[in-house]
Amino acid sequence: MQEIRRYDINENWAHSGIIQAGDYCFINYCVRNIGGTIEEQIDGAFDEMEERLALVGLTLENVVQMNCLFQNIWDIPVMEKVIKKRFNGKYPVRKSIQTVFADPDHLLFQVDAIAYSTIHS
Repeated sequence: MQEIRRYDINENWAHSGIIQAGDYCFINYCVRNIGGTIEEQIDGAFDEMEERLALVGLTLENVVQMNCLFQNIWDIPVMEKVIKKRFNGKYPVRKSIQTVFADPDHLLFQVDAIAYSTIHS
């Protein structure tokens, strides 16, 4: 069995940003540009995801599944626009959920994901 590797560890919050387990990587919730527009927050969340994936030599094209959380589920078309721009036609499966965030006045979107790779660092 291969070793489970944890990266981007946050001791204060007791979580890892990305975990590599065999051929799969599990990416913790990604958020950025809190307080910005929905498009800025979605783009920022994918920036953060991309940075975490780079820690293990992967890109957004390795993402196979995403859970997308929205304050307003009707913002899905904005996310689809950003996905078309960022994923180069290599679209993951996804689930979109409307939720109430702890900071409902500023946080509009967050995403977590699973990526696949046969690359092992």
